[in-house]
Amino acid sequence: MKLLGMLMYMWVCSICLFLSTLVIARPDKTVSTIFRFGPVFLTGKEAILSSQMEAESPGIPEVRIVHHQDLNKKILIALVVASSLLGVLLLFLFCFWIYRLKSWKNSNGKSKQNFDAGNGLALTPIVERFNSLMVAGKKDSVAVIEYHLLEAATNNFGESNVLGEGGRGRVYKAHFNEKFLAAVKRIEGGQDAQKEFENEMNWLVTFRHQNIISLVGCCIHGETKFLVYEMMQNGSLENQLHGPTHGSDLTWHQRLKIAVDVARGLEYLHEHCNPPIVHRDLKSSNILLDSSFNAKLSDFGLAVTAGTQNKNVKLSGTLGHVAPEYLLEGKLNDKSDVYAFGVVLLELLMGRRPVEKMSPSQCQSIVTWAMPQLTDRSKLPHIVDPVIRDTMDLKQLYQVAAVAVLCVQPEPSYRPLITDVLHSLIPLVPIELGGSLRIA
Repeated sequence: MKLLGMLMYMWVCSICLFLSTLVIARPDKTVSTIFRFGPVFLTGKEAILSSQMEAESPGIPEVRIVHHQDLNKKILIALVVASSLLGVLLLFLFCFWIYRLKSWKNSNGKSKQNFDAGNGLALTPIVERFNSLMVAGKKDSVAVIEYHLLEAATNNFGESNVLGEGGRGRVYKAHFNEKFLAAVKRIEGGQDAQKEFENEMNWLVTFRHQNIISLVGCCIHGETKFLVYEMMQNGSLENQLHGPTHGSDLTWHQRLKIAVDVARGLEYLHEHCNPPIVHRDLKSSNILLDSSFNAKLSDFGLAVTAGTQNKNVKLSGTLGHVAPEYLLEGKLNDKSDVYAFGVVLLELLMGRRPVEKMSPSQCQSIVTWAMPQLTDRSKLPHIVDPVIRDTMDLKQLYQVAAVAVLCVQPEPSYRPLITDVLHSLIPLVPIELGGSLRIA
């Protein structure tokens, strides 16, 4: 509208300018003569005399009579043409302005359709973001989700939506619509929490693997940070093994498949990332299971690149899963993850926690307790989880126990690479569960 008003103002000024020029330029006399020495204005009588002199004196230069009426016509024509062009230009700009106004209204209408009529959630961008991650495999980007959307999707972070609790905060179920669920991790704390939040977000936007959790979006609200993940319907491996069901939902072959999935995730970090990544906090609570019990690695807040200087890496991890060389000497490499994998393998095999209290002042690790019995074939069947004890092939049991023993060796050089572990376990998984598939 401002542009239109300015052009109208210019149009009126132009007309006024033309008219004023016309008035000023018009002389009082109606006839003028033009000589070769310049124009001279004559009165009517002088003009008649001049004509007579021309007749009597042929040598005098020709006198051209110019009527101002013709000049006025030319100016008027020019003014009409200029006004017409300016009018066409104004009409074009007006039509363009109407078009832009309609386009703006349509875009606003479409954006409003993205909101759920019941609770006002902007569902479409979130769902599309998740689908793009899963289908297109886009990297290095993450959706920013507004806080009020998370609040509404988690019922104001109600207790009934709590999925679990970690060292930095709780994880909530977020119900965005009838078909789309997500898990929201609420991170609270000081500088360490901020670093872990940034670290995990930076890693997850670059990882794309079927055995690593997908990040849907993030949110920062004051001092509180939120990470939004794809929903894993069967929760964590820790809850499945040590929760109310005590592993009853996990068959022997399902446990082997979970072990293979975890090994595949670690192989991606160790062998296919450049530079290689060390998870540094692998444990059963950071292994999540979807509706088909496919396992995915999560919680990358402590992950670092392999070869990071020890002085720059703060000693972190979970008691029972931390490798001895890292705990005692601060040495960290991919074999530290292999040790933690061996502990998870023992949990799957025996159904015991990584560390159990023997008395109020004494604890025992699963490695210390199991190691003497893992190499004795007569004792091994008796320490297996009772839920799966009578459902397994003993030959497979001995093979899995041998892999676990190698993974938890105190000396890192004696531990196998995760790729070798994966090759040893895949043949034990039935074809229908993906045992014959070699997925990087």
